[in-house]
Amino acid sequence: MSDAPRSRRRSGLLAALALTALLAVYVGVVALRALQLVGTGRAVGVVLGIALLVVPLLVVVLIGRELLLAVRVQRMADALAAAGRLPVDDLPRSPSGRVDRAAARAAFDPYRARVEADPDDWEGWYHLGFAYDAAGDRRRARAALRTAARLHRGRPAATDLP
Repeated sequence: MSDAPRSRRRSGLLAALALTALLAVYVGVVALRALQLVGTGRAVGVVLGIALLVVPLLVVVLIGRELLLAVRVQRMADALAAAGRLPVDDLPRSPSGRVDRAAARAAFDPYRARVEADPDDWEGWYHLGFAYDAAGDRRRARAALRTAARLHRGRPAATDLP
């Protein structure tokens, strides 16, 4: 592996850890303020305090879910790279580096057909997720990658395609 991808991976990890640390500080400060509001004993303070406790907790759960997905996607990528079956990004790009959406949509059909033919193939779902991402559909890309991760861990897939 060359030093450039390793350096990018390390800097991405450091950025994620730094943002997670900042989130932890934020959640700590908000939780302290929320407990102070609940401690006032006044109805408005108690309601606001509870709301301040629920919202950061929800944010932490959602971020944790995304981080867990990222770890699982990386494990799948490592397995595919070891087998020489990692998807190749050879789509045409604009001078600014953006993927040509029309080409991405045209290249999308084989990945979808593969998943329709074998809905229990985690590798097919993985490739479909990146095809969705290239086509600009981030919501469906995440859903496909979640299905791939579930299948990779040996759990059954959802029955509907994203």
